Amino acid sequence: MRVVWQLLAVVVVSLVAGQSVAAAEDNPWATLGVGLVAAVLSVYVYAWVVGRTEKRPVTEVSRQGAVGAVGRGVLLGTLVFAAVVANIAFVGHYEVDGWGSYTGAVGLAGFMAGASVTEELLFRGVLFRTMEGRFGTWGALVPTSVLFGAWHLANPDASLWGAAVIALSAGPVLGAAYVATRSLWMPIGLHFGWNFAASGVFSTEVSGNDTQQGLLDASTSGPTLISGGAFGPEASLYTLVFWALVTVGFLWLARRRGQLMPRRSKRADAVALSR
Repeated sequence: MRVVWQLLAVVVVSLVAGQSVAAAEDNPWATLGVGLVAAVLSVYVYAWVVGRTEKRPVTEVSRQGAVGAVGRGVLLGTLVFAAVVANIAFVGHYEVDGWGSYTGAVGLAGFMAGASVTEELLFRGVLFRTMEGRFGTWGALVPTSVLFGAWHLANPDASLWGAAVIALSAGPVLGAAYVATRSLWMPIGLHFGWNFAASGVFSTEVSGNDTQQGLLDASTSGPTLISGGAFGPEASLYTLVFWALVTVGFLWLARRRGQLMPRRSKRADAVALSR
């Protein structure tokens, strides 16, 4: 029952946050403010409902080390997207025509902050964490990644290929980032860094959302496998390759730290053998 309450609380706050940001979309500064407030309130709601239903300190959103973890995640997400765009540009399918809109980038920062936080609380905070407790790390990583990819099928220019790439790249890397750190701050930073770099800096589509222009006046072209097509570079094979490398790195780190969790039955057997 506790999972139902957690899902309900996070989904409700996500819907309210989304509607609030959408209502302010004509004013970029208001969008920034509303998005940041929505992100902060979402974390407080998550901490409250998890703390009440599980009766424990909610360490995955602890304030200690939060700024540094988010910052590292933002930096990594930005660098990975920059690497993807650089490769697309190298083969002639990403072009910059000049400067775009800095106010557009401001509004996108607010929008992406709200979306990144609420999606991570839902998929990694509630779904992944709950599944991992029962089925282990691998048993949670696969279904939550598939669900995360399917979540993006509701976007205006969504495609099965784009959702599949997200399920094979973003889902695993965000789950692995949580496992390696046992904190939601790293995946939140990764998610925001990637999304804001894609939209607010390089002015590309994000998950087929018909994203407005950011800092650069730029365009992509060419085969979907290279540029991602209408879905954006998230559907590019470059994205699949680069995120796969980062996922392996996080999982290696998680294993080295002893953070990988076995299935519940195996944990019980291990405890019995140790007695």
